[in-house]
Amino acid sequence: MVDDKLRTPGAVRDAERWTAHNYHPLPVVISSAEGAWLTDVDGKRYLDCLAGYSALNFGHRHPQLIAAAHAQLDRLTLTSRAFIHDQFADFCRELAELCGKDLVLPMNTGAEAVETGIKVARKWGYQVKGVPAGQANIIVADGNFHGRTTTIVSFSTDEDARADFGPYTPGFTVVPYGDLDALTAAIDDNTVAVLLEPIQGEQGVVVPPEGYLPGVRQVCTDRNVLFIADEIQSGLGRTGRTFACDHEGVVPDMYLLGKALGGGIVPVSAVAANSDVLGVLKPGQHGSTFGGNPLACAVATEVVRLLATGEFQRRSAELGERLRAGLEGLLGKGLVGVRVRGLWAGLDIDPALMSGREACERLMARGILAKDTHGSTIRLAPPLVITEEEIDQAIKTLTEVLAA
Repeated sequence: MVDDKLRTPGAVRDAERWTAHNYHPLPVVISSAEGAWLTDVDGKRYLDCLAGYSALNFGHRHPQLIAAAHAQLDRLTLTSRAFIHDQFADFCRELAELCGKDLVLPMNTGAEAVETGIKVARKWGYQVKGVPAGQANIIVADGNFHGRTTTIVSFSTDEDARADFGPYTPGFTVVPYGDLDALTAAIDDNTVAVLLEPIQGEQGVVVPPEGYLPGVRQVCTDRNVLFIADEIQSGLGRTGRTFACDHEGVVPDMYLLGKALGGGIVPVSAVAANSDVLGVLKPGQHGSTFGGNPLACAVATEVVRLLATGEFQRRSAELGERLRAGLEGLLGKGLVGVRVRGLWAGLDIDPALMSGREACERLMARGILAKDTHGSTIRLAPPLVITEEEIDQAIKTLTEVLAA
């Protein structure tokens, strides 16, 4: 018998009582999970269609990843970067090879990876490009989501993320997402980088126009500007390729990675670039106590090895077509917009029917967990271990919610 305090209403009240309200979670309290399924404190099961914003690409408690974590916990968990541990080189080498880059710098969170990318781009601009001291600028896109540190929210166009957190960090120029002409016009002699999400996740899985990313790559090459791809949500198999940039054959100068890299077990992020870029950093100029720790490296190395087989990229591509077909069948039946790339979808619900929050609450009541963003838009990002039958179940449930 579960103590009443642990059941959903009591646990929700306790969470609201003792936690700063920086999130507005759905009123469900999870106690265990396996694969694509979650179980709450009352024993009800839910199909996970969010996967921790892509942090759980390989599902909950993937056996290979759990085994790696257990084995490392029995040996060594932390040294700090003051010493080298025996998991570090393999992780960095194998991730660098997966990315096709020379060097990797491990960190912890996605926001840390973005901050690292910004610092490296500025230093590269001053030391390599010759930008005058203090004049470096970086081009970003409206609708972006790169994290919530003070520097990152300085160039956010989401007022909820930005308002009342000033004074803001200078050195960023915002242009419309998908508008290559505007981006090109914004570049000047002091521009050191273009920082973009190949697909904007928080904005509602917004896919840029065909040819946009190749165009960005070309103009960055022509103007001696670094192209930084934030693949923290879109990368590592989510879209049916290893990276979302791969869909148009684009190779950025720098990958920013996170979320799925930790296998849903530990926070792991990384920056991958060639030595002419990451090589500008020298000892003492950037660091992180927990970045690249033994436990993180042990788990993340197994993540890289799972991706190296290509199995999860294929699953995402193949099952993504099934997801696309099901969702596009609901256009005009409650959905007014659908965007799908692999197992990642943004759905625009007719606002006359309900908000995104209402849709997610109704899905939750029927055993499907998803998350809303921006009004009547919801995102679907199930673990890549989901089955055809489970995708069909999610579509069927969404159909019932829209019809109701």
